[in-house]
Amino acid sequence: MTAFNTVRFRVKPGRDRDFLEAHRTVGQDWPGLVHANIIRTAEHSYCIIAEWTDTDALVSARPNMIATLNGFRDTLEELGPGLGVTDAVSGAVVMALK
Repeated sequence: MTAFNTVRFRVKPGRDRDFLEAHRTVGQDWPGLVHANIIRTAEHSYCIIAEWTDTDALVSARPNMIATLNGFRDTLEELGPGLGVTDAVSGAVVMALK
């Protein structure tokens, strides 16, 4: 069953370009990644939303996601108590609406 993950980030002022460039080639060869988008939700705030063939593919890609994060971690601000620099959630589709 199809799965999605989303990760919320807040980028340090002046580092938006660095953050975006760090993602330019992310996932191009990650098995099971169907589609991914970065959306800007506010000034210096972004979310990545990715679609995966299934939960197993998403889980298998986590080491790649962490390695990628480590490459641009210095561009990010803390999100708040207990969150660190990312707020990530994922799961299988339970109802397709359109």
